[in-house]
Amino acid sequence: MRILPLVVAIISAIGVAATHESPFACDRSALNPEQRKRHFDELGPKLRTLVIQARELPNGFEFEFPGDRPTFELIAEWSAGEHLCCPFFDIDLRLDREGGAAWIRLTGRNGVKEFIRTDFKRWFKL
Repeated sequence: MRILPLVVAIISAIGVAATHESPFACDRSALNPEQRKRHFDELGPKLRTLVIQARELPNGFEFEFPGDRPTFELIAEWSAGEHLCCPFFDIDLRLDREGGAAWIRLTGRNGVKEFIRTDFKRWFKL
């Protein structure tokens, strides 16, 4: 019965890993200098100009963009960087059928919505 202690150890490790929560702060050091420049000085500002609308969700927001390929490529690249520097986000990308819109959905645990409302305020059309 040497397997039982191993199973208990694995379950304990999974429980500890699942309870780790990163702080609500962008970890810019997760990106190298070139990636930081691209993410914060190029991709983010460009995407802000392309937002069509923002929709509030129970645990976050989703942002609509044109569904063309160049925009989706920008969204995908930005999302990969955001995943590194803001690991507390659940990030979903969606393309609507028949050439429809592209969407970024940012959700997560309690507090994420308020973080988005503050940190992404320039993404919201007034």
